[in-house]
Amino acid sequence: MGAIGVDALLLLSFGGPEGPDDVRPFLAKVTSGRSVPAARLDEVAAHYLRFGGVSPINRLNRELSGRIEAELAAAGLALPVYFGNRNWHPLAADTVATMAQDGVRAALVFATSAYGGYSACRQYHEDIAAARAAAGPRAPRLVKLRQFFDHPLFVRLNADAVRAALASLPVGCRPRLVFTAHSVPAAADALAGPPAEGGHRYSRQVAEVARLVAAGAGIEAGGYDVAWQSRSGPPSVPWLEPDIVEHLTALRGRGVDAVVVSPIGFMSDHLEVRWDLDEEARAHAQGLGMAFARAATAGSDPRFAGLVVELVREQLHGAPPRALSAIAPAGAGADGEPCAPGCCLARTAG
Repeated sequence: MGAIGVDALLLLSFGGPEGPDDVRPFLAKVTSGRSVPAARLDEVAAHYLRFGGVSPINRLNRELSGRIEAELAAAGLALPVYFGNRNWHPLAADTVATMAQDGVRAALVFATSAYGGYSACRQYHEDIAAARAAAGPRAPRLVKLRQFFDHPLFVRLNADAVRAALASLPVGCRPRLVFTAHSVPAAADALAGPPAEGGHRYSRQVAEVARLVAAGAGIEAGGYDVAWQSRSGPPSVPWLEPDIVEHLTALRGRGVDAVVVSPIGFMSDHLEVRWDLDEEARAHAQGLGMAFARAATAGSDPRFAGLVVELVREQLHGAPPRALSAIAPAGAGADGEPCAPGCCLARTAG
């Protein structure tokens, strides 16, 4: 048994297809109950098939699981790391059933999202509850670790990646830094719940991380923008804007000749990063005559595993949380419950 009665760590993620036959079933699961136009599903399926029907997200998470387990062992925390997904195999319910069979009685859960919001945080709590219910009375107790958007190491890794991307651009250009995150419906972003000031609001957290990372990379205030990517809802529903591609056009109109795009809303270089940024945004920038560089995501840095170990130590040993902003994170209350009733609820329409 691990420290303080915890037997394991569960890495919980979004999931992705690992072959052409997986693509349509995966997309059907992701969009179940949502009014996503068929044409949009066809478009997204084509993106996956462009890469052989394989998203890199599962491979990246398996690699991260190994690094986390090694880092935990080095820190004297002999916790096995299990891996499960919301939307594709290995599904969370199957993994939790395996944990129960292995005799795991209590485990911490690291979800691969740094932020608040429904799909980024609360839905992971729902995934945990559903997986436990499916596993039955032998299901282990599962406690989700907190959001980590403003953790100093998360900020530092992203800032280092921005500096490396800036250094890769041609000498003499005048680059603009643009941060991106996954867009969500504007009404859903407004459903932050308590505190009334919107402290858990996804867009506010993204804006704060952009400020912190820009400062860490030596970018002066006003020298960067926040844009959004990967929207999937019907055109009639307002989503967070501006879209990254449209923003590149606006920047070129202002005379910007180079851009560094930092996907701070994402933890790993999965398909939405590789398609929306490395393919679509890059091609658009080049068509506008702009130099383009994309910063790496934080999860690809070997140091990221140390961040997870810090979060584990907070939960097990009461280590003080490290944070660089005054925005209080949600999602690590008693028994892993979201910290405030009504926080980050899902929209029922659109």
